[in-house]
Amino acid sequence: MTNLQTPCWLLEETLLENNLKTLARIKEQAGVKILLALKGYALWQSFDLVSRYLDGCCASGLHEAKLSHEKFGKELHTYSPAFKAADIPEIAAISHHLVFNSPAQFRAFAPLAKQHNPHLSLGLRVNPEYSKSPVELYNPCGLYSRLGTTQVNFDASLIGELEGLHFHALCEQDAFALEKVLEAFEAKFGAYLHQLKWVNFGGGHHITRKDYDVDGLITLLQNFKAKYPHLTVYLEPGEAVGWQTGTLVTTVLDIVHNGINIAILDTSSEAHMPDTIIMPYRADVRGSAKSGEKPYTYRLGGNTCLAGDIMGDYSFDQPLQIGDKIIFEDQMHYTMVKATTFNGVPLPSIAIQRQDGTIEVVKTFGYEDFRDRL
Repeated sequence: MTNLQTPCWLLEETLLENNLKTLARIKEQAGVKILLALKGYALWQSFDLVSRYLDGCCASGLHEAKLSHEKFGKELHTYSPAFKAADIPEIAAISHHLVFNSPAQFRAFAPLAKQHNPHLSLGLRVNPEYSKSPVELYNPCGLYSRLGTTQVNFDASLIGELEGLHFHALCEQDAFALEKVLEAFEAKFGAYLHQLKWVNFGGGHHITRKDYDVDGLITLLQNFKAKYPHLTVYLEPGEAVGWQTGTLVTTVLDIVHNGINIAILDTSSEAHMPDTIIMPYRADVRGSAKSGEKPYTYRLGGNTCLAGDIMGDYSFDQPLQIGDKIIFEDQMHYTMVKATTFNGVPLPSIAIQRQDGTIEVVKTFGYEDFRDRL
């Protein structure tokens, strides 16, 4: 890592496989299928490993669908808040499930989709109108949500044409939260489940977090399956797949003082770690503590012109020096998929630490990547 050119995302294969083994145990013991949500983790150079354990991918539109089709090659479920007519033929041709957000979209595009793939399984996303999402920005069941069809807007005449229902109501939450969502879902839509083939519990399951009750989840899923034995049950975690599997390695470029010591890094929270601003949350930095807890405190800042491009205040055992590596933990999910080249800051390269310990740089980005997207 000392010689790694920064900034660089570094995935550790061993940690990724540990997460996948947990998901595989749930699949086996609960009798469910688990998909990779590409919106949270889309590092396709690792799909050879991921596809050994998971059943496929869920995509949020044409481009993610094509990525799954080309690089993952198993089941493909595609959902979007609103599809464009021009995208339907290509999406339908490569998807196994196509999920619409509203009865109007279903009516408009289901016949066209079936023309291009007669075997396509059609579904509808519903809104159980219950969620305990910790952040309202990430609450798909919040007031006036556009995501999913509420009970009052559900068109029962679609039963017979659609084969499954999809809901998504969680955000980094546990099995108890899912249990409460399921109660609301069944209360509103349970009458239709006996006429369907599958149900998708969406994402937001923080399954690979250390304190997650995996056995509780398995029991919950087993009980649901016993109640509806004819249904295939899907989960589609994204963050849980990439959770704690890698880092963003950066370098201190300069240290300035303006009331406090400020270390300017060769990365950017705005461009490379946007959820630290949007969520917001404080990223862990290896070897650091909160401000003042260790002898030397620094504000870590990004290398863009945005005044708020700040990662936070961290303290260290030793003074930072120009050229030091700063390692941000847990940067594999929702970072690469959201990163930008704002201010012309280069995207971090991508490296994978293989299980034998060797590090392979699988992708680098240069000026052309910035130029050609504009």
